[in-house]
Amino acid sequence: MPEAHISVSGLRIGYDGQEVVHGISFAVRHGEFVSIVGQSGCGKSSLLHALAGFIDKSGDVQVPSDIGMVFQNYAVFPWLTVRGNIAFGLRNCQAESRKDIVLRHLEMIGLERAASKYPFQLSGGQVQRVALARALAPDPDAIFMDEPFGALDMFTRERMQKWLLGVWEKESKTVLFVTHNIEEAIFLSDRVIVLGDGIILGEFPIHLERPRAEQVKFEREFTELKREILLNMERDNLAQN
Repeated sequence: MPEAHISVSGLRIGYDGQEVVHGISFAVRHGEFVSIVGQSGCGKSSLLHALAGFIDKSGDVQVPSDIGMVFQNYAVFPWLTVRGNIAFGLRNCQAESRKDIVLRHLEMIGLERAASKYPFQLSGGQVQRVALARALAPDPDAIFMDEPFGALDMFTRERMQKWLLGVWEKESKTVLFVTHNIEEAIFLSDRVIVLGDGIILGEFPIHLERPRAEQVKFEREFTELKREILLNMERDNLAQN
């Protein structure tokens, strides 16, 4: 089995004296795409932000030193163009190298003709492509994504899922992806971790063949996985009530 790229043991997170994540443990292998799902308020985003070093935590946590982050709320710089956003993390590169990297990522996200546009001139899906390109451009060891498609309409979201899979298959990055959408998690992932009230309720390996097409969502194995994960979450909800 490949060596763990992200290792979490006994992770605890608290705010204002109240613990929101209760000593959880898991690992993510090199190049693995792992999604974390759960109901609102279960600690998904807190977990991701703690691993990224944005909030305090305790426990034994080993993550790569170089992480790219993509957020839900279109976290790009509004005063920079598409080209400027992608180049932002490349300031230590030589000019020619920086130009080549930006061009490659513009091609990857299909926005070569929009390189001089500003975020307000783009659609939501285009902005998220820029955000991912900016995260990937410095060649990080891993990508953390916090509900990156949560604000998109259903059709744009599905297009972005397929696009993200294509990018991941080419880049082979380790991805930790937070979402409340179970179908999205199954479609994208190698493994789904279910979080509930700050603890891990279950882990589900996804054995669907890759590359994946949209029609896989209608296959029996997919719908059975969705049912198992939903039941796992519902049992926790019933236990709390």
